[in-house]
Amino acid sequence: MPSGPSAVRETLEVPLTADESLLVTATDRSIELINAAAQAAADRLAHDIIAYDVSDVLSITDAFLVASAPNDRQVKSIVDEIEERLNKDLGVKPVRREGDREARWVLLDYVDIVVHVQHSEERVFYALERLWKDCPEITLPEDAVKTRGLGEEHAKLRAAGEVDGDLS
Repeated sequence: MPSGPSAVRETLEVPLTADESLLVTATDRSIELINAAAQAAADRLAHDIIAYDVSDVLSITDAFLVASAPNDRQVKSIVDEIEERLNKDLGVKPVRREGDREARWVLLDYVDIVVHVQHSEERVFYALERLWKDCPEITLPEDAVKTRGLGEEHAKLRAAGEVDGDLS
């Protein structure tokens, strides 16, 4: 059984206030994994990195990290960096890796956290942020926060013909 202050949760039949519903209840280990994965994604120039604490609504994991890239090659590069960094620095490997062949939406399942790295087009189409918007956001490293809005900026440059579709 995991240890830590938020490893065991009780369900109370008391409605939460708006402020209480935004409290992060993910374990410290999950937060550590999310931050390492977010930094690795930022180092590989991922766009729009965001993390949600889903521990109160899902029993299978504590947190989701979502990041995107404008092409399949970069999606693979981001995924490889996250996997390598978490293995090297924190000694963890994903129990499952899906979507690797197409590299349009790759999922890394570390049990405590799930990492979604999506091609920008899939990110817009599936809109995971819309699904998890009621969950609290997890504070990420500054480099990851700076990636917010890069996907939209890249799309505008591409539409204007200033960026090739295969390059980021």
